[in-house]
Amino acid sequence: MTTYKEAGVDVEAGEEAVDRIRPMAQETFTPGVMADIGAFGSFFELDLGAVDQPVLVSSIDGVGTKGKVAARAERYDTVGQDLVNHCVNDVAVCGAEPLYFLDYVGTGTLDPGVAEQVVTGFATACNENDCALVGGEMAEMTDVYRDGDFDLVGTILGVVDKADIVDGSDVAPGDVLLGLPSTGIHTNGYTLARTVLFDEYDVNDTPDALAGETVGEALLRVHRSYLEAIQGLVDAGLAQGIAHITGGGLPGNVSRVVPDDCAAAIDYDAWTRPPLFELIQDLGDVPEADMRQTFNLGMGLVAVVREDNLSDARARLSDLGEAPVKIGEVPEAGA
Repeated sequence: MTTYKEAGVDVEAGEEAVDRIRPMAQETFTPGVMADIGAFGSFFELDLGAVDQPVLVSSIDGVGTKGKVAARAERYDTVGQDLVNHCVNDVAVCGAEPLYFLDYVGTGTLDPGVAEQVVTGFATACNENDCALVGGEMAEMTDVYRDGDFDLVGTILGVVDKADIVDGSDVAPGDVLLGLPSTGIHTNGYTLARTVLFDEYDVNDTPDALAGETVGEALLRVHRSYLEAIQGLVDAGLAQGIAHITGGGLPGNVSRVVPDDCAAAIDYDAWTRPPLFELIQDLGDVPEADMRQTFNLGMGLVAVVREDNLSDARARLSDLGEAPVKIGEVPEAGA
């Protein structure tokens, strides 16, 4: 006789994880949440009183191999925040307000303590972004994930008034690229970063270039939320387009909010790159083109603003505690 547990799935561990998670999720519930964790579906009542033409905006993403860094460092409280903030940024740059978030946690062997740490990160970021954690899925699959491996995926739903959608269609030659600093690598480029750094260092090593920070601490810095900064620009009508700098780096993402008759001219000398990026490039002899297409290089968000609005945009962002940097311009395509 073979039991489900002997085959590799511990139902009791799953129930324990849900019991630990439920109170944290409940703390994130906003007025629209209608069902508790555990139902077959999540219910959310939309309050559209202030929205003339509601448009739902959704996004799905994961933390990729940053999870391997978390496992190596045995620290799981930040990757949940990474996932929520990444998803929040993706809908916010469209002008949307995030409403709720759902997660998927896949693992080889479910450890309720690890699951609790991960979901603590979900709950922390959801509370910070006023976004409800309404449900999720935990899957234990020993023949898919190796022992100690796990995967995180998140889905978010937001809403925007159709007239307020920010899609870059109004971007025009002469506009300015205004960048906001990242907190680190965020959640892209970890396969390259791990290949270079862990060939030379252990997760607890402190290279001189990192000024006392361990490799693990530098790699696990939380992917920050730009929600407040984005809303500050959008509410003031100061952003023609906004790009969240994820996979593809600055060139791959800024181009997504620039029309075909325009280009994005980025001045990579306009800011000082954080030491972690310099360490990766120097240690791995990584070509500059690869660095630009893989990492955010210290700029996690780029807003396209009119030249005439540059001072107002800078002032607005500075009032919100940001340190905006002019990192380029928008010329005509081919110019």
